[in-house]
Amino acid sequence: MKNKLLERFLQYLSYATTSDENSETYPSTPAQLIFGDFLVEELKKVGLKDVKKDSYGYVTATLPANTDKVLPTVGFIAHFDTAPDMPGTKSPRIIDNYDGKDIVLDAESNTMLSLVDFPELANYAGQTLLVTDGKTLLGADDKAGIAEIVCAMDYLVQHPEIKHGKIRVGFTPDEEIGKGVAYFDVKGFGCDFAYTMDGGAIGELEYENFNAAGATVQIQGRNIHPGYAKNKMVNAQLIAMEFNALLPEFQRPQYTQDYEGFYLLTHMEGSVENAKLNYIIRDHDRAKFEEKKAFMNDVSAFLNKKYGDRVTVEIKDQYYNMREKVEPVFHIVELVEEAMREVGVVPQVMPIRGGTDGANLSFKGLPCPNIFAGGHNFHGKYEYVPLESMVKATEVIIKIIEKIER
Repeated sequence: MKNKLLERFLQYLSYATTSDENSETYPSTPAQLIFGDFLVEELKKVGLKDVKKDSYGYVTATLPANTDKVLPTVGFIAHFDTAPDMPGTKSPRIIDNYDGKDIVLDAESNTMLSLVDFPELANYAGQTLLVTDGKTLLGADDKAGIAEIVCAMDYLVQHPEIKHGKIRVGFTPDEEIGKGVAYFDVKGFGCDFAYTMDGGAIGELEYENFNAAGATVQIQGRNIHPGYAKNKMVNAQLIAMEFNALLPEFQRPQYTQDYEGFYLLTHMEGSVENAKLNYIIRDHDRAKFEEKKAFMNDVSAFLNKKYGDRVTVEIKDQYYNMREKVEPVFHIVELVEEAMREVGVVPQVMPIRGGTDGANLSFKGLPCPNIFAGGHNFHGKYEYVPLESMVKATEVIIKIIEKIER
């Protein structure tokens, strides 16, 4: 299994599938459709049935039941786009029997995975690591998840003595730009519950995520020649700075962890005449999430009273915490915890400090917790994945399916 995982993963990485948040097409880049076509043929070779890619680029397939027992249909889902933060690595470096020391990724720029910055590296001494060239991201997010799902299905096809119900797999585009399941046909997928294989380090299991919104703040100033500006000029940039200063300083990402939410200024632009601020708002607690949005409107109201109706705020919800949809069927979380322990993995149940396709799927009627795929430091040049973690993720998928049959 280890060799098959490595072979598949390397092959998947050879496809550039970066998504594009500025695109108006779906999926956002044609390269994703090309990789989708490859996955269709891959799943057919494995022996899955009803393999297809729809007009939106979603790839789905079925492993038919091989038992007469009436069992729930379970799905496994991963996304095939990589983050637009930087290009993906097409030929990663493979470090066999990692020696537990700092890893030089790019000598020219002195880019390295150091134990000082990434102390968890020490946990993987003696294992096989896949790392970047120090200039690109790896793509374990989420091609590791795809490789694990495909290898698990391959294993089950080759071992018909393992009895199981109907299994569905789904691979999606554009997850990294928040549109991964925008057109996903939950009813057609036909599962009682599912899992995304899109988590981080070995053992991670997540069924909580942020409630999320995006906010756009527009400020209208008044530009007057500075030599004649007294009592006339209104500098939109200064009002923008004041707006940001009025938000709670210690509710910024760099000061928060665990269940603590935040405001993040993601982009700003402006002149004396006009200014614009873009924010994301995050909180696991729905009540606190609503309070954060209300506070941003209160800041706007205060500045409008001070300067005279110059600030507008538009807030759009993006996704919600899937916990409220998963808790009524909490046995699907307990099932994963048991499966992990049975294959020698210690479950690390934690909240996602971000979003997941599983959250949107849960609110579409498909409860969908998130399971580790094994990678670290996603979205940047320090990304890496231990091959042994990918093996364990594959084993967890197989064990979940075995336990459902029991």
